[in-house]
Amino acid sequence: MITNPPTDFSSLVNFRLPSGPTTEGETHGTTVLALRCKEGVLTLADRRATMGNLIMFDHADKIVPLDDFTVVAISGSFARSIEVCRYLRHSFKYYSRMHLNEMSLEGKLQEISRVLASNMPMAMQGIGLFIPILSAYDKSNGNFNIYFFDSAGARFQSADYACAGSGSERIRGVFEFLSRTEKPWHERSTEQVLLDGMRMLDIASDLDSATGGFSKILPAAHLLDESGNAPLPTKQVEKAARQVLSKEHVR
Repeated sequence: MITNPPTDFSSLVNFRLPSGPTTEGETHGTTVLALRCKEGVLTLADRRATMGNLIMFDHADKIVPLDDFTVVAISGSFARSIEVCRYLRHSFKYYSRMHLNEMSLEGKLQEISRVLASNMPMAMQGIGLFIPILSAYDKSNGNFNIYFFDSAGARFQSADYACAGSGSERIRGVFEFLSRTEKPWHERSTEQVLLDGMRMLDIASDLDSATGGFSKILPAAHLLDESGNAPLPTKQVEKAARQVLSKEHVR
């Protein structure tokens, strides 16, 4: 007989973090970014996963929808981040079934911060460190939001853009330059934002060995709008890739 029924998903599945090292090497993934556009939020990610100086995989998917209106892009420890994203997806679903109501955006953000804070002991040992960026549509007020976190779970909100991963340091200033010299991100079309986003990924791949280019493999691209989230059509991403690689400047 169950005397104390679980009150949350972590109690139900006994979600615990290992207390020490579990692998001799970790697979990592970089660079990811989220950009506002007229339609919502565009999330982009390269496909390369590395372990030290080895390229482990060139088809890694670093964009993970947690539900219809919440999308995470992951950087850092690939295995640990995928495990946590699976936990969060089930946690959100468990809450909605237990309470017959979807978890609020604030609740989702607190859950993500809690998981990151719980992961801190492993991160301090150099194992399991990952940094997510979150794109979310708040149905209660009709706003699109972008959030980024530090490894301890602190949460920060960005108006129009966020990036993470080793390649993000090479392109961080480009976001601000484009927002000052062009229209604000949220006033541009998806096509314009996709083109500039892929230009930044191309720059990151040139300056950061852990970031994959897209001359052979297209980056992952998801659009979150008022109807939900979905990958961009392959033809649309291919068109932008051709323009970037041919150095066309189209506005």
